[in-house]
Amino acid sequence: MTAGPEPGARGAGSVADAVPRSLRVAAAWSWRVLLVLGVIAVVVLVLAVSKVLWVPVVVALLLTVLLSPLVDLLVRRARFGRGLASATAVVLLLAFVAGLVTLAGRQIVTGFGDLWAQAQAGFAELLDWLAAGPLGLDRAELDDYLDQAGAQLSEHSGTLVQGAVSATVTVGHVVAGALVALFTTLFFLKDGPLVWAWLVRLLPAHARERAHEAGRRGLVTLTAFTRTQVLVALIDAVGIGVGAALLGLPLVVPLAVLVFLASFIPFVGAIATGAIAVLVALVDAGPGTALAMLAVVVAVQQIESHGLQPFLLGHAVSLHPVAVLLSVTAGSLAAGVVGALFAVPFVATLNTVVLYLHGRDTFPALGTDPEGLHRWLRHLDGEGAADGGLPPVVDDEEVTS
Repeated sequence: MTAGPEPGARGAGSVADAVPRSLRVAAAWSWRVLLVLGVIAVVVLVLAVSKVLWVPVVVALLLTVLLSPLVDLLVRRARFGRGLASATAVVLLLAFVAGLVTLAGRQIVTGFGDLWAQAQAGFAELLDWLAAGPLGLDRAELDDYLDQAGAQLSEHSGTLVQGAVSATVTVGHVVAGALVALFTTLFFLKDGPLVWAWLVRLLPAHARERAHEAGRRGLVTLTAFTRTQVLVALIDAVGIGVGAALLGLPLVVPLAVLVFLASFIPFVGAIATGAIAVLVALVDAGPGTALAMLAVVVAVQQIESHGLQPFLLGHAVSLHPVAVLLSVTAGSLAAGVVGALFAVPFVATLNTVVLYLHGRDTFPALGTDPEGLHRWLRHLDGEGAADGGLPPVVDDEEVTS
């Protein structure tokens, strides 16, 4: 005589059988999706809170991939030591930025007063047109609205002062972050391979070589993307700056610098800087010049988006426009403008790393480099002094290939 199934098991089985399979699958997918979204939300929250720490490191990484060719050139041609070459590259970067800021600041000081006076005159003409034009608004009512706006500003002067204090704190954070980024850049340029080897050694031994190869390909993507974005931003700045100069607009150099910086943020940067250039043209020279400036901005942006970026980046590090837009949005939610600035290179690098770990090598020409990793690990253990120097993580030839 065989024993039948226990009542509890039969009840559980009957309940499970009563639920349609499609609903069970949907429920299984739902809690997993919710878990993933929860983890992403926690990561975004942590990034938003700790951006004072990780933003300088990311800036240092981007500066490292930009300055490493100069450091390698100084080491090979000028026979500099690695530390001296790294310090020289950082000093040259500081000199370049200081010169650019000085030149732009002088133009702002000399040209902003005239531009502000023209803006005030234009605003007065606009009020006259609203009163005497086809709209026929009452000038007394317009003046009354302006007086009310001035009174509101006076009433909220305390809030404005608090905002100024907050801006001062933000400036302090920016200065501190800039110093951290410079020192981190210096050590990344000098000891980048050793830092990478130390990170890889934290992983289990069987996963180190695979993580090393994925990291090499991610660095190639980041390097190619960053250098290309710098070149594209430079072309945007020169194109719009030359157009503004030919139209006789003021503040040409500050406009060009602003376009250069904003071009690193896809979509949003181009729209914002283009609007500012057109607004300056409208205030300075009227609607005709503003339309001409708009034509220049649109032409430069079309050449950049449809010609330069696809040609320079290629298919290996390209992202779909939807992925770019979502990346910029997520980055801005996590860390504001800074997050929007770093979102696209981060996603492009992550895409390359994930594809390699899943068996799809985006850069098969790189091959493998296990010996380089082992040499770095021996240097960390103090056993590689006779190796005659460390190889770079990625050569410039590998980036261009």
